[in-house]
Amino acid sequence: MAHTLRSSLLLPRPCFHNSLSLFFYSSKTLEPNPTADYLINHHQFSQEAALKASATIAYLKNPADSDSVLSFLKQSGFSKTHLEGVVQKTPRILCANLDTSIKPKIKIFQDLGFSDSDIADIISCDPWILWRSADNKLGPALVVLKSILGSNAEVCKFLKLSRRYLQHDLDKSLKANMELLEGFGISSSQLVKYMFRFPRLFLHKQKAILEFVERVDKMEFDRSSRLFISAIGIMSSLKVETLELKKKLFRSLGFSEKDVFTMFKRSPMVFGISEKKLKEVTELLVSAGQFHVPYLLSNPELLMYSVERRLKPRLKVLEILEKKNLLEEKPKLNTVCKYSEQKFAEKFILPYANELGKDMRYK
Repeated sequence: MAHTLRSSLLLPRPCFHNSLSLFFYSSKTLEPNPTADYLINHHQFSQEAALKASATIAYLKNPADSDSVLSFLKQSGFSKTHLEGVVQKTPRILCANLDTSIKPKIKIFQDLGFSDSDIADIISCDPWILWRSADNKLGPALVVLKSILGSNAEVCKFLKLSRRYLQHDLDKSLKANMELLEGFGISSSQLVKYMFRFPRLFLHKQKAILEFVERVDKMEFDRSSRLFISAIGIMSSLKVETLELKKKLFRSLGFSEKDVFTMFKRSPMVFGISEKKLKEVTELLVSAGQFHVPYLLSNPELLMYSVERRLKPRLKVLEILEKKNLLEEKPKLNTVCKYSEQKFAEKFILPYANELGKDMRYK
């Protein structure tokens, strides 16, 4: 046994170098993985990115074609991070035809004046763009988005938030829905603003949008309110059953049916909060003696603040200061919660640092 141990210690250790092909194995076949090896050695991919891509395509029939695709994307402004993201999401790009699948899509972006970095950002977020019809979908969709959003920078920003738009005929969806909503008196500038907040709303069929408007009307909402589009957006994200559960929760907290409608009119976004969070906030406010239905109706934004990051720590600080009689006048919670972290610290932390004590950790 001593001889065996001594012999094992004398065995040469494996040499780790750039060629890692011997160490990439499929968990199922226990065979070498040439694609992972190729991506690491030829294009400096990380091990994680290479393995994810190779899980779909273990062998490349024409590595030269893959070289052409990846080299072209590099020349077009794609960074290593961009390339890894694209290949991990759509490994089939390694087998794509450069002239028919890749170049025409890149050219459309370039012809519309998008910068190399914008093109790389957009495509790395949604590489499936490269498999959409260039002339029938991609080009027209980009033209519509630019005409509505006003600039390539805004289009790029928007597409990073919502990838689905380039999959649709935007003349029949986005453009038509914008015109429909403008017919309700909502300005185009408001609609553009809410595209970033409720991007899915504008891709619904018009029949569905009219149903959302009808549900808003049933909540006795004033169509002339500047929050009308916000109310429609919230309705588009709520099932009928979910809305009823929210209304039931408010009633269980002491709100009347009229109060629920008032809450919706003043802050539709409150109805987008999860039931769990609504319960957490109201329970905290009740325990702190801060819960009054009229006060919450006047200040519904309190229900939207984070319990752990804003409400709880600020209530704690105010509680200590009140007990020590350090406040000339009790501040209103809604005002205190609107303060930035820095402003809150300047008004209620720094001037009373000694009194608050070393154990008071405010984050």
